[in-house]
Amino acid sequence: MSTHKRIGLYPGTFDPITLGHLDIIERSAGLVDKLVLGVSINPAKNPLFSIEERIAMVERETAHISEDNDVVIEVLSFDTLLMNFVEEIDASIIIRGLRAVSDFEYEFQMTAMNYQLNSDVETVFLMADPSLQAIASKLVKEIAHYDGDIRKFVTPTICDDVLRKLGKK
Repeated sequence: MSTHKRIGLYPGTFDPITLGHLDIIERSAGLVDKLVLGVSINPAKNPLFSIEERIAMVERETAHISEDNDVVIEVLSFDTLLMNFVEEIDASIIIRGLRAVSDFEYEFQMTAMNYQLNSDVETVFLMADPSLQAIASKLVKEIAHYDGDIRKFVTPTICDDVLRKLGKK
């Protein structure tokens, strides 16, 4: 049994981590004793950054959150069924961010399936801050690819990472 009372998992591809992700992470930090940021290994999503790069970026961008809150934050990769990973890390809560109605429909189905797999695990949905709701990693990469300004959507260090990875810096 874990020494942490309430373990939450916020899973994502984080390719790259955005201000929307960080908003959800900061708010999640107040809901749990330990927050695991599960960086998904999903080659089908054709990530721009390697799993090692994504883990390093998430750790760097969230370091201040665990320092500012009474929460342990751990960044782990996973390439299994989400519910198997939840059980492996002894989490009781899955945290998901919602941006739009289209997110809700997908998340609603996934939550129902996860409940069938393990009814002891709760899914908590957090709405991103309204100013951040339109942000999606996929769009950030597309905007940067076409020389658009992504500084409104990511931290300065992530902006540099994306531009460098795309050969634009």
